[in-house]
Amino acid sequence: MPVTLDSLKALAALPFDEIIDVRAPSEFAEDHIPGAINLPVLSDAERARVGTIYVQEDKFLARKIGAALVARNAAGHIEGPLAHHGGGWRPLVYCWRGGQRSGSFTVILKQIGWQADTVAGGYRSYRRLVSEMLYDHDFPARVVLIDGGTGTAKTRLLAHIAAQGGQVLDLEEMAAHRGSVFGPVAGGQPSQKTFESALAAQIKDLDSTRPVYVEAESTRIGRINLPPALARAMKAAEVMHLTAPMAARVAHLIAEYDDLVADPDRLDAILGRLVRYHGHEQVAKWRAMAGEGALPALVADLIARHYDPRYRHMAQNAARITHDLPDLSDETLAGLARALIASESRQTR
Repeated sequence: MPVTLDSLKALAALPFDEIIDVRAPSEFAEDHIPGAINLPVLSDAERARVGTIYVQEDKFLARKIGAALVARNAAGHIEGPLAHHGGGWRPLVYCWRGGQRSGSFTVILKQIGWQADTVAGGYRSYRRLVSEMLYDHDFPARVVLIDGGTGTAKTRLLAHIAAQGGQVLDLEEMAAHRGSVFGPVAGGQPSQKTFESALAAQIKDLDSTRPVYVEAESTRIGRINLPPALARAMKAAEVMHLTAPMAARVAHLIAEYDDLVADPDRLDAILGRLVRYHGHEQVAKWRAMAGEGALPALVADLIARHYDPRYRHMAQNAARITHDLPDLSDETLAGLARALIASESRQTR
């Protein structure tokens, strides 16, 4: 009997050894149930071919060709990635809507003797749970925003809070973007749906009695949009503002953006995008600094002329608790993290 997904939290407790997504690779790449492996029973080209025949020629012919392709691909999976499984293996199989692709593959697996089953409604039923959590319901915990000018090590502080046992959401890590014009990282960003799956997977495990620490962001990180439930919670959140000496911020940014330091052409191209904000003359000066290897001077000037003015404009009305850090060493950040967790413990007594 197909398995009905009632909640994201219940998904991890299902009595299956593996989750198999039998959709085409492009479907899987856009998003999938976390932890699932992709064993497509139709490739992207095969799926397009069968669909075209179904719509333009003959439905029976499309089903016949599709069945032959599914059987051929299933044989490859059974002889390949599934060959090592014993008789007690229990896979959970899904496709787009729990229809023919997952059903056909599951029948074959059951005939072998494996205790296979399908997901009722397929990927769409899982996606509906993600959408409900992020779009229809309130965020389940109190949010504390870690705010501060560029280079105040907000992301590193998150890591220290997590190491101390605090609850954190690292949105930039999930979005694969550092949240500025210099933000793109190697490999590019995930799809919106993949980001939301990663976010929902973390939200489902939050303790609603404890705060969750989140770096202050706009509602858009690169090309990823923050879903409404989280955006609302961040807008209403307590704000913790970090400050640090300019020299510490510069050193932190040079270390944090070492990929740009190692790629002068990419750095030059990104600086070119600042012309619309600061004009050709100023950007030419920054490009010259980069070309001369004067990175500390370049970073300090970018902070002073580009980032800090923009930050002051966006944050001028925010109510904040300020933490003036003497430096941005791991020792200092760990100390602040310990103090935050200790304060949180006192508040919950």
